[in-house]
Amino acid sequence: MARSNRREAGRRRLAMRLPQIRKLIMEARDRWQLELFEAYQVAVETRDALRGQPFNSDLVQECEETCSEIERHIVCAMLKDSWPQ
Repeated sequence: MARSNRREAGRRRLAMRLPQIRKLIMEARDRWQLELFEAYQVAVETRDALRGQPFNSDLVQECEETCSEIERHIVCAMLKDSWPQ
């Protein structure tokens, strides 16, 4: 998948996972935000590719944790950036 496609796929996936900030996610244009969307998509793709392979359960767990960390970071950063200065 091309980089821009991964970014948009990650954006859409995060928008579904985080409905409380869906509007902010869909409006995001900063480079750091786009890079987080891409990183999230890569982590999800990796997790999904490893699922169902019993010898990779630790890697699947690591990918799950990475996805959760990115979700938390997105929520904190976007809510902070959306507050009036």
